[in-house]
Amino acid sequence: MAVTVADPEPGAPHQHARTRRFPPAWVLRTAAALVSGFAYYLSFAPRPLWWLAPLAFAGLALVLRGRRFRAGFGYGFAFGFVFFLPLLTWLLDFLGPDFGPWPWLGLSFALALYHGLAGGLITLVSRLPAAPLWGALVFIALETPRAWFPFGGFPWGRVAFSQPEGAFLPLASIGGAPLVGLAVVLTGFGLATLAARLWDVRKLTRPVTFAALAALLPVVAGLALWPAIGTGAQDGERTVATVQGNAPDIGLALQGQRTVLRDNTIAESRRLLAAVRAGKVPQPDLLVWPESATTVTGPDLEVDQLVANFGVPALIGAIYRLPDGHLQNSVIAWDPRTGPGARYAKQQLVPFGEYVPARKVAQLVTPFLDSETVDMVPGDGANQTMPAAGTKVGVFICYETAFDYPARDAVRDGAELLVVPTNNAWYGRSEMSVQQLAMSRLRAVEHGRAVVVSAVSGVSAIVAPDGTVTSSTGLFTADSLVGRVPLRTQTTLSDRLGAWTEYGLLALAIAGVAGGLVLRFRTRRTSAGTAGETAD
Repeated sequence: MAVTVADPEPGAPHQHARTRRFPPAWVLRTAAALVSGFAYYLSFAPRPLWWLAPLAFAGLALVLRGRRFRAGFGYGFAFGFVFFLPLLTWLLDFLGPDFGPWPWLGLSFALALYHGLAGGLITLVSRLPAAPLWGALVFIALETPRAWFPFGGFPWGRVAFSQPEGAFLPLASIGGAPLVGLAVVLTGFGLATLAARLWDVRKLTRPVTFAALAALLPVVAGLALWPAIGTGAQDGERTVATVQGNAPDIGLALQGQRTVLRDNTIAESRRLLAAVRAGKVPQPDLLVWPESATTVTGPDLEVDQLVANFGVPALIGAIYRLPDGHLQNSVIAWDPRTGPGARYAKQQLVPFGEYVPARKVAQLVTPFLDSETVDMVPGDGANQTMPAAGTKVGVFICYETAFDYPARDAVRDGAELLVVPTNNAWYGRSEMSVQQLAMSRLRAVEHGRAVVVSAVSGVSAIVAPDGTVTSSTGLFTADSLVGRVPLRTQTTLSDRLGAWTEYGLLALAIAGVAGGLVLRFRTRRTSAGTAGETAD
């Protein structure tokens, strides 16, 4: 039996079989962006996986390859959002159920927008000569406004903070965190360009020299600088003791436990004093208390007596009540004979912790805020460098470690040693404490100074000028550290250049974006002209 299949009617559209790709290319690219963003997160402390960061940026560069601005923005945002979400989970420990997840989600979303904008702008410079360099400049340049907005700046998660060790760290002594970050991203983008050209044999005729240099030169430069990182004493040494009194792991409710913090710190100080008198540990030249270890509203005879018993000056982390009743997060230089003296007040306050941004909006989503919760008052930078123990000690408090200017200003003012009082008990057993310690390690190399981190509940540490942690404590334990640290007077090139490195990279990035826009405009005009001639 024959079956006749009728031909379609004349004029009817011919139906072609469509081959659908599954999954679509944009799904694969989004997945690759998410994987790259999570790999970027894994490069941060406590994991010693600094080398994952350039590989993560190589993945991002491959995703952005050949894309337009809108797609680049989306992939960059996906990369950033999946990076910031796990990086900032300590906000959940900090704020607790009163605030809910909204500050964590909102902040992660806002910060990821910067990565989204970077992804979009990178597509504009991708056709310029030396595209990996321009792309890296764009990404790092957008870290600058992130230190300004939102909430007065939130530079947590900068590329350089993934590098407390490894090949790129020595570059901090030349150009600080901006140069370290640029080197990491440039290496990743160079690797991506090199891999793409080697994969497509048709493009092997194009020179791969710059891509190879972009991938290798930052690593080689960093390794070559290691022998030049100075660690020796230039103005003697000092024995520094830091006290970790411990605190309950209760997040933001710690606000109501200031008496406990004080009692614990005094108790651990007395144990340390007994060990010193018994000859079990060396006599310190300087005693350091952590951030907000006590509250100072007037004379404090107990602290007076304790410091006098040690017989050495102390830097006391304290909540200081101003005459008008407002509070400042401070460090007070306490002399064993004359008592409290110079005082430094924290300049960069923690959003939602020491002050509440957009308070009226926040009141709509949390019952935590009421008329009794008041914002702290930021300091003006006075007394950031304090004379103590026969030297100058630079002080910056906790969250200020994430910003470039506090440590730089202290060193340029003559600080020979850096001290970072901090209270990370707010953040539970999260990764926040070790993330912050990684920043202090970067600052040590950036400024060529030993750094003493004094924490309420850990991690306290003594960091050598090359970023090596010579001793440290655990989390949520009462402990003390006593160590010998070198005093150094030489300023690094990073100190001498100051913010000009950052602003110079920002200017180059703006020039690159402008060049990319001009090139795109000319390409479109040429294409339109060619199409018009063809039509004629």
